[in-house]
Amino acid sequence: MGIERSETATNDLFASFHPSPYIKKTTVHPLHLKLPATSANLGPGFDAIGLAMSFYLTIDAEPAAAFSIEASGRNPDLCGALDRNLILDTYRDVLTFAGRPITPLDLRLQNEIPLGMGCGSSAAALLAGVLLANHFGSLGWTGYQAMEEACRREGHPDNVAACWLGGMTVSAAMQPIPEASETIATASFANDGERFDWKLLLVIPPASLSTEKARALLPEAYSRADAVTNVQNTALLVAAFAYGRADLLRIAMQDRIHQPYRAAVCPLLPLLLPLAGQRSPQHSILGAALSGAGPAVLLIYQGDAEAVRRAVSEKLQSIEAELLEATISSGTRIQVTKVPFTNVSG
Repeated sequence: MGIERSETATNDLFASFHPSPYIKKTTVHPLHLKLPATSANLGPGFDAIGLAMSFYLTIDAEPAAAFSIEASGRNPDLCGALDRNLILDTYRDVLTFAGRPITPLDLRLQNEIPLGMGCGSSAAALLAGVLLANHFGSLGWTGYQAMEEACRREGHPDNVAACWLGGMTVSAAMQPIPEASETIATASFANDGERFDWKLLLVIPPASLSTEKARALLPEAYSRADAVTNVQNTALLVAAFAYGRADLLRIAMQDRIHQPYRAAVCPLLPLLLPLAGQRSPQHSILGAALSGAGPAVLLIYQGDAEAVRRAVSEKLQSIEAELLEATISSGTRIQVTKVPFTNVSG
């Protein structure tokens, strides 16, 4: 599957992670996974905040004589490739590191997550690979351990935590200490997807953007004023999701750390940021931000979806873009089935 590379390289923070020595002896049944797309940062929460969105990477997996993938949805050629496949590479690597045999898998994969657009495709693929290894390798890891391993491989916790837990997540990588095994601290808000009437609109340009290029645009240091503004806005953003304060989002999603420097290669951003705070009898656009490293832009709104689409179209004029509607997702879903998928018709 396609990869959106890490925003930052912090693998040293996870160096103390070791797989559990506990091996659960059990019959390995087929596994169904449904992992959501994620939007990181939400403006000021650089490498700390993520939001799960209701379009998904869905995988049905079962043991097989040889590896195979049947892919549908977005980018089926990339998702279905056996070589340089992030899901399979992660699956094999986790099992090798754990000293477990590698069971070939037959994967049926349906992908709704845009690749290379800042929508967490790599986080979903990494987490999927870890979960597959945990299940088919009988590693006996907890959900937290699986999330932690995927975070270690991603290099930062924001997308993976949101993908696993759902809702809006706040995460930090902790320096390992001898008394504790945990290396990720995280909390999730609105992870049932039903508390608020907030809706999501993702605006996607035709061309993708590598995170390496987007990261290269960022400065090495920031002014105290910019740092303080982002701290203040991030605190407001957490409060907005914790208490359902839609009125805070217009200010809370403003950023001085990465968006101003990426605007040149994310042409939709300067066009759509002014929509934050726009109101009409039919709709209210609560906030806008670059989705992850871009180039897609995320709008959070209330009201009529068509009215918001018209507002976006007026700003874009003749600029081509895809508009995807979504809601806040409740996170990864796992189902173990006793019936092989190859025996299920349709």
